[in-house]
Formats: sequence, C-alpha cells, structure tokens
Amino acid sequence: MSGEKKNIKPKLNEGEYVFCIVENIEEIEIKNLVGSFKENEGYTIILSKKEAINLGLTYPFVAAWITLTINSSLESVGLTSSFSNALAKQEISCNVIAGYFHDHIFVKFEDRNQAMEILNKLKF
Repeated sequence: MSGEKKNIKPKLNEGEYVFCIVENIEEIEIKNLVGSFKENEGYTIILSKKEAINLGLTYPFVAAWITLTINSSLESVGLTSSFSNALAKQEISCNVIAGYFHDHIFVKFEDRNQAMEILNKLKF
C-alpha cells in the first residue's frame, strides 16, 4: 500500500467464536468453519460457539471476530504490528488470521467494543 494512510475499516462480525482442537477434521463440515490450521497436535478450528457446543467440543475462551475490511496484501509490511501494538497497549490480546484479501482479528469477547474503538482510530 502506498500514498495517503487510510482507516483500516474494522467490522465486528455478529456472534461468539471459539478455537478448538480436533484430531479428525473430516468429521467437521467445512461450511461450518471460519478457519482451520493443521498442527502436529491436531487441527485447530475456528467456529461459532453455538456450533462448537452442538459438536460437543471444548474451548479455552470465547472471542469476537473483527474483520479489517481494508484490502491488504499478503506482502504488506507493518499492518499486523500496527493494530496488535495498539491493542496490546490497552492489554487486549488478539489472535490474527490473514486471509487472501483481509486480516481477521479474534479478541476476547468482553473486549470487543474497546477493540473496535481502538481499531477505528488507526490508519495504515
């Protein structure tokens, strides 16, 4: 990205989301997933809290899902550090997933409104 800095345009997605671990991802319908990542210990999956409960899955915390609607490149430099540092200064942890077009941030559900206030002030 070059030129004038723009607002990162955060959008708070409706609902509560959780990270779970499963050994066999084939048992999960892909249309119900927000995302997944293969690790040595199993598959980390991100899905709605409601779907996790329906599947009998456990989860360590409940998150809000914020999408940065500004188009970002997978080669962008500095975007992740900009918003993660701004959130960290207010003691808000974030889990970041980079999609092809957008970055997605998962914050503790209780921190969602404060995170949105912080992100709405950022320019990149």
